[in-house]
Order: sequence, then structure tokens, then C-alpha cells
Amino acid sequence: MQQLEHPEATQPLRIDWRYAASVIIIHLLALLALLSWFFSWTGVVLTVLEIYVFGMLGINIGYHRLLTHRGFCCPKWLEKFFALLGVCCLQYAPARWVAIHRFYHQHPDTRPDHHSPLVSFLWSHVGWVLSRSDDHTGRLLDFYDRYAPDLLRDRFYLRLEAKNWPIIYLAHVTLFFVVGLAIGWYASGEYCGGIQFGSSLLIWGVFVRTVLQWHNTWSVNSVTHRLGYRNYDTEENSRNHLLVGFLTHGEGWHNNHHAYPVSAVHRHRWWEFDLTYLVIRMLRVVGLVWDVKTHQTQQQGQEGG
Repeated sequence: MQQLEHPEATQPLRIDWRYAASVIIIHLLALLALLSWFFSWTGVVLTVLEIYVFGMLGINIGYHRLLTHRGFCCPKWLEKFFALLGVCCLQYAPARWVAIHRFYHQHPDTRPDHHSPLVSFLWSHVGWVLSRSDDHTGRLLDFYDRYAPDLLRDRFYLRLEAKNWPIIYLAHVTLFFVVGLAIGWYASGEYCGGIQFGSSLLIWGVFVRTVLQWHNTWSVNSVTHRLGYRNYDTEENSRNHLLVGFLTHGEGWHNNHHAYPVSAVHRHRWWEFDLTYLVIRMLRVVGLVWDVKTHQTQQQGQEGG
């Protein structure tokens, strides 16, 4: 594999060709949405709704606030459901995502940080995703054992990590096309109509949505470490960014998150809308979530300690 030059890395970096290829191919497939043959209002609406379903529930709630920081508790079946939604965003299996994010919180904006914005904006946004260091190859299990041992003790997450997660993504790709094919065929009475509608749901509902969610997640690593305002004088350069905050449903209030990483609520000012936390609150009301940690409870714990 080709060697990458990365002045901030502690270990040699190499292109992860399999993941890099998937990123390039899915971006190209998403561009097919510009062709009128693939357009449908159903696909567009589906894309918007799925940003909430897969992105907010899978990545924000599942991968980040629940699995990484344990900001609340929920039934195991619900936790696994959130994790599967996260897998459908093609951001690797939960254990890898969690391990890298926990490592990042120990070394934000410093030399060991995998997606350090000190290298460049492009590197922190997407460059780091396309590469792997020796931490993730030769010493992969040691890295996971140190930063995500709780997940590796669960057979469900261990199986996902053992190369099963791409199968889930491909299965949901197939499901979107087959369902669209059936609906389009029935509605138009023609097989070609089914192919067209199924292709529309596939391009918009899977590939466009995947690309949008990628850049939503990546923008937290890049934009919110360079632009925005700070509510707290943290040791790194994390910032709150209005646009990223709204587009990511609360993840863009990044300075708040770094000040109180365990907190399940990222909104600390009245204008900082945090839809992700509102969903967690609704789940708590119906009894599916409990022991929700906030920055107030974290403050009390620090004062008590």
C-alpha cells in the first residue's frame, strides 16, 4: 500500500484502498442524482427523512452519545438497533468508530490525534478517513482492547467488527432497490417503471444520503476545530458552529461537548438547538431511556469529587 506523508502522525500512514474506493465510488454514484432519469420526489423526501433516521439515531445517538460516551442507558435491543442504523451510514463498525473517538478525546488537536486539524482542513475532514496507521493494522486488537473493551466483550459488536458490517450495508442497499422496484412496477404496471423507481430510491435514499451523512460527520472534525465561537476555555481548539450545529442536529456544538463529553445534551445556550437530545428526552418519557447524563450532573460530579 502507498505510504502517506502526515507530519502529525505517530505511526506510518497508508491508504486504506478498500474504504477509499468505497468513498470514491459512492460519491460518483451519488452524482447520478443529477440525471433526470433517477429523479423522484419520493427519493428526495426519503433522503431528508433518512438523515434523521440513520444519521441522528444511528451516528449521533447510537455511535456517539450512547456507545462512545455512555451518556444514557437503554435496553440492549434498542442499543443494537441504533448500532445497526449507524452501520448503514458506512462509517465502519461501532467498535472502530468508538475506539478512534475515545482516543481522539484523549489527544484532541495534538500530535497523536488521527484527524488533527493542525495538518490541514482537508486532512481533518476526509484525508484521515482514507488512511490507516499502524495503530489500526499491526496493533489493531491492542488498540480496540484499550479504547473499546466494553464493545469487544459483546459478541454482537465483535461479529460486526469481524467484517460482517459491510454485509449489513449491502443488505440495506438491496432492500431499498427491491422495495422501490416492487412499488414502481405495481404503480406503473411496467417492469421498466419499477427499475426506474427502484433506481431512484437507491441513488437518493442510499448513496446521496450516505454522502451527506459522511460530510455531516466529517464537518465536526474539520469545521468545528477552526471556525465558530467558544463557550468554554477548553484545552483544545473546539468551537461551536451555527450551521454545523443545525445540520448535524446538535453535534456541531462541539466546544460544549469537549467541555462536558459525557453529557448527552450538547445545547448550552438557548439558540443552540439540539434535536438529538430532544429525541433522547422523548425516549426517556416513554421509558426507553434512563440515567441521562447532562452537563449539570457532570458539574455536580466534578464538584463532589
